[in-house]
Amino acid sequence: MQKINIVCVGKLKEKFFADAVAEYCKRLTRFAAVHICELPERRTLAEEAEHILREVRGVCFVLAVEGKKLSSEQLAALVRAQCDAGREMTFVIGSSCGLDDSVKKRADMLLSFSDMTFPHQLMRVILCEQLYRAFMINSGSTYHK
Repeated sequence: MQKINIVCVGKLKEKFFADAVAEYCKRLTRFAAVHICELPERRTLAEEAEHILREVRGVCFVLAVEGKKLSSEQLAALVRAQCDAGREMTFVIGSSCGLDDSVKKRADMLLSFSDMTFPHQLMRVILCEQLYRAFMINSGSTYHK
């Protein structure tokens, strides 16, 4: 089964965010084993980076505003390519203070969902939904329309 890791800094404080993430992760179980690693915020981005980098497995996609923007179909194609190659994927979401450059340098790809800034808690929901959408696109489902 495909493995997807989501490494994020900070806990989901609001129940509605946690419920949404749980729902998309449940839906994803038919396609992949999803593991979410919540790391505590540290005093510095460099300290956070040490802990983030320990959790990275396989191909690393770091969410960053300066990253490449993809359509849902392009993300689906990217996910399909990783699945076809049997590669584990890690998606990294930094804290509200951002990410240390060492994490961005480790990335196989910097990925941006928008020029807008989203709360990192909401970004986890968006990422999980887009991963589910990608698998649904790849399965030929009409969910994404």
